[in-house]
Amino acid sequence: MTKRIIIAGGGTGGHIFPAVAVANAIKKLSPATEILFVGAKGKMEMEKVPQAGYQIEGLDIAGFNRTALWKNISLPFKLIKSFFQVRGIVNRFQPDLVFGVGGYSSFPVLKYAQQQGIPTYLHEANSFAGKTNQLLGKNASTVFVATPGMEKFFPADKIVVSGNPVRSNIVNCQLSKTDAARFFGLDPERPILLSVGGSLGAKSINEAIAAGLDALQAAGIQLIWQTGKPFAETAKTATANRKGIWVNDFIKEMEYAYAAADALISRAGAMSIAEICVVHKPAVLVPYPYAAEDHQTVNAGYLVKEEAGIMVRDGEAAQQLVATAIRLMEDPVKRESMKKKLALLAIRDADELIAKHLLQ
Repeated sequence: MTKRIIIAGGGTGGHIFPAVAVANAIKKLSPATEILFVGAKGKMEMEKVPQAGYQIEGLDIAGFNRTALWKNISLPFKLIKSFFQVRGIVNRFQPDLVFGVGGYSSFPVLKYAQQQGIPTYLHEANSFAGKTNQLLGKNASTVFVATPGMEKFFPADKIVVSGNPVRSNIVNCQLSKTDAARFFGLDPERPILLSVGGSLGAKSINEAIAAGLDALQAAGIQLIWQTGKPFAETAKTATANRKGIWVNDFIKEMEYAYAAADALISRAGAMSIAEICVVHKPAVLVPYPYAAEDHQTVNAGYLVKEEAGIMVRDGEAAQQLVATAIRLMEDPVKRESMKKKLALLAIRDADELIAKHLLQ
């Protein structure tokens, strides 16, 4: 019998791209399976999921605002409205199971499914579980986690250590540095630094890079710079008359960016960490300090502990980030050591492992 699966969650690329990776793995194993995504209206999943070839329905819901508490006044009403929307979606689609990938839009979908006795499955990407997944994990059939030691968050008998699903075009990339560098108009014979602040950008990283352009160029380092939309124009103005720099708000062809880079600067979201391990690229990590339960610092600490990453605190980025990146770029022995450690941590088939569980 054909399975019908709802995949719920989103908000950032760190939730959306692994969800799409799992959906692709499901369709590869069982092409007849019907998949419906559910996300939050106005968020990037409403654009990225259809681009990947899947249908998505949006909820009128918002997350808890930790920096401007007054903005949370309407949150209870949005949550109630989202439950009515979820009821309509579930009743129409009649799913056999619901798979949640995190993000606030996953909560009403999985909660309603659990109330209706529909099997639910979770994926927790971070080393420190989010509150939504902790609440839902007690009644989930299975909780897929990225790293061992998650028994403090979820029932031990429900945990499957799957790793984080990485996009197949990154996992299976065979590009040479030469071809990848030329894609960005850069010289493959010279060192290349990749800076990514996540799909939405990172203010501290962008400002540090902008202030450090002279130092990077004096060191002979080329730059691939994903800025996010808020900083894109500032970055383009700052780099207008400089050679050896490619800059844009978003990189669609991340497999090319990874293949071109000798090292990178990145936030420490779970998917960034997973991709860094898979591509074996030494990284300077700048954890986002306002992430729930400071989970990005925990994620970065995991690589630092394994001697597979370097961490610079967000508040120290302006003073230390570019100098730290230059030292790494000028130390091939350290980079090679980090690459070997990263290779040992890489999980390349998480999407297929999760897909097989969901289809059983």
